Amino acid sequence: MSANNQTYNHSQALSKASAEAPTATRADGNRATLASAMRVLRPDLAAMHAYVVQDAAGMVKLDAMENPYRLSDTLQAALGARLANVAVNRYPGQRVDALKQALTQYVDLPSDMGLVLGNGSDELISLLALACDRPHATVLAPEPGFVMYAVSANLQGLTYVGVPLLPDFSLDVDAMLAAIDQHQPAIIYLANPNNPTANAWDVDAMRQIIAAAPGLVVVDEAYQPFADTTWLDEIRRDAAANQHVLLMRTLSKFGLAGVRVGYMVGAAALISQIDKLRPPYNISVLNAECALFALEHADVFAGQASAIRADRTQLQASLAAFPRCEVYPSQANMILMRVPDATKTFQALKAAGVLVKNVSTMHVLLRNCLRITVGTPDENAQLLTALKAAL
Repeated sequence: MSANNQTYNHSQALSKASAEAPTATRADGNRATLASAMRVLRPDLAAMHAYVVQDAAGMVKLDAMENPYRLSDTLQAALGARLANVAVNRYPGQRVDALKQALTQYVDLPSDMGLVLGNGSDELISLLALACDRPHATVLAPEPGFVMYAVSANLQGLTYVGVPLLPDFSLDVDAMLAAIDQHQPAIIYLANPNNPTANAWDVDAMRQIIAAAPGLVVVDEAYQPFADTTWLDEIRRDAAANQHVLLMRTLSKFGLAGVRVGYMVGAAALISQIDKLRPPYNISVLNAECALFALEHADVFAGQASAIRADRTQLQASLAAFPRCEVYPSQANMILMRVPDATKTFQALKAAGVLVKNVSTMHVLLRNCLRITVGTPDENAQLLTALKAAL
């Protein structure tokens, strides 16, 4: 008997039993309760933790790697007027296609590569896990790193393997190559610059890992606006060695954290397959129009990124002057700093109205570390005043 026939006959039996049962009993049996609703959820949810966003009301917000600069009043008004004319009664269509074309031009994408949009890079990470959901598939990444690589892998039922960085937060190439050989990962993530350590990887180390990869390598360039290099140049230089590499970026660090738009580029054949998994209307017309507006004023955002890089250099020097503290190199809009007592310092800064990220419990290598977003000069000055009192 086929499975379908078994189901059909079982349903017939249930229907017959229900018909013979008293009406009240049948009604009670069909009535869902909170307990019965909870039982249909996957059992591992109970052990998971939701992504927590800190309450930043009234605080100097230096915890989430956001661009601290708003648009000028003139550009804000121009954007508002433009959004007022968006047809929000219609599903996204041509304007999303226009955004893809604009991003293709913005990154000067080679003709044999494709581009897919995501509702932030988080959605793209989820789509990749879905695309590679085969028996015994593994996702591999250096740690400490971006938490969503592991979260998305685990939610999709893939095995996640984290490979510790060296004490100076550089890639442990030997350990990475050994893990690749052992686990044969479907996906390797290389966040460059890395989060939360803010450093960029050695180019030769990345080349070795990419050459050894049996599947996809995703170079996550979320913080590229603040870095000196991009792996896209390497892809152009040696396309054959990088044909299995996907380059992922987000407009969040560009200056549009509130406009959830991420994008990923790679070989057209790969991108076309991943695009099949994308929800048909994952980018709203409002988000697309905001992103188009920003790309039309890319020089404004480039100027903001330049100012942040300059302020980062000054802030690093000031932070390094604090006794018994260690400041690590940064190619992002954040700085990792090790203090004598991260929890005590974090709480003292928060009490002073300055919110940073306490990453000291994320990984053993991050013991007593705080991650500090580079803010405006005034915000950085407030941070330094509060930190001096805290230390």
